[in-house]
Amino acid sequence: MRYACGVSGSGTNYEKIYERGPDTYHVVFSNAPGCAGILKAEKHGAPVVLLDSGKYFREMWGLEKLPRYGVERNSYDMAIMTLVEQVLDGGPDLICLAGYDLWIGEWMANRYFPKILNVHPGDARKYTGLGWRPTAKAILAEESSVRSTVFFVDESDDGGPVLIQSESLPLSRWDEELRDIRRFAERTDARTLERFRAAVQREGSNLYKSLEKVSVAIQEVLRVEGDWRIYPFAVHGLIAKGRVALDARTVYIDGVQMPPDGWQVDKYGFADSIR
Repeated sequence: MRYACGVSGSGTNYEKIYERGPDTYHVVFSNAPGCAGILKAEKHGAPVVLLDSGKYFREMWGLEKLPRYGVERNSYDMAIMTLVEQVLDGGPDLICLAGYDLWIGEWMANRYFPKILNVHPGDARKYTGLGWRPTAKAILAEESSVRSTVFFVDESDDGGPVLIQSESLPLSRWDEELRDIRRFAERTDARTLERFRAAVQREGSNLYKSLEKVSVAIQEVLRVEGDWRIYPFAVHGLIAKGRVALDARTVYIDGVQMPPDGWQVDKYGFADSIR
């Protein structure tokens, strides 16, 4: 298997994927000059493809703001993936988005589906959003735990078929920090992030900041206990071993049809087979 890994920041997800299979040939691509992920790739001797997205859109299209859709957006993906395929001397068997901070355009999503993976900091089927927000939404929805998700990227916003979800992280570990937040949410019936924020603003409370702070703390633990375990396993323990197949949007692992929420570490752990 040959894979391409997209990075824009610290490169910690890439590092964990690399550590699981250091001998697997791969190329790292980035839109962010000088990011730590590039330095990690260079340390490991991996080829690096760099195309500065800010400079590209300014000089090619006269745009200061990076577009989410359209011809301009697709042209960038075409350009960087042409370079990636030149380095690999062909298309990648897998593309791992590892802290890559550009939304994938429709051209790239369609061309490579289902060969693009990403990790979502929550249950991607229930709680969307970036950073701490999926955790905050789970808290307000009275979930008892949170999980991270590795999924196949399509044109939707983190809505592609789920491959695997991490072991549940109990929110009871933060009962003390969550006590006032939970009481306020119950009293005001604020069970969504939008309603919670509105209720906080109405009453002049600082609990929205408190919710963000504890959600960030939970997210950091989930990254270590969730993301950094399931992403390397998905790449090297499942896909590289030929254990995964898709029929349209239905995922099969070891020939067994997975439920919509994919392989559950709570149920299967990191088993070599589930048959």
